[in-house]
Amino acid sequence: MKLKQEILNHYQQLLQDRIDIFRDMISGLTDDAKNDAKGSAGDKHETALSMMHIEQEKLNYKLLEILDQKAVLDKIDATQTHTKIALGSLVQANGMNLFISSALPKITIDNKIIIALSPQSPLGMKLMGQSIGFTFEINRTNFLIESIS
Repeated sequence: MKLKQEILNHYQQLLQDRIDIFRDMISGLTDDAKNDAKGSAGDKHETALSMMHIEQEKLNYKLLEILDQKAVLDKIDATQTHTKIALGSLVQANGMNLFISSALPKITIDNKIIIALSPQSPLGMKLMGQSIGFTFEINRTNFLIESIS
């Protein structure tokens, strides 16, 4: 149980850090646009404002993606033990540790490599609802679910 909580905490902190960075970047662009509006005129000014607006839209889109990922993590109760694979399960298959949550970067905790994957990914869809002992094949590789927590 402790490992699953550490994994969840790590990913929540990672996403919160990203949220803070994107919010700072968006705020900086907003401030730049306000300052630029005070002292500029003409086509060059309009182009610069337009480019800042486009960049701000891109950052807002990325921020929404991260907020969606955080919402998925917020639904996970790390103290819950699963007998069938579901959102929040920590699955060991072929020696790999798979955390069913959202597609997030690979991390290492307690010298264990953790791969976070979405239930909507091809591998996630194969795993959802399965139990220990289930075998399946992906890309000509056979997998065996060894444990679920």
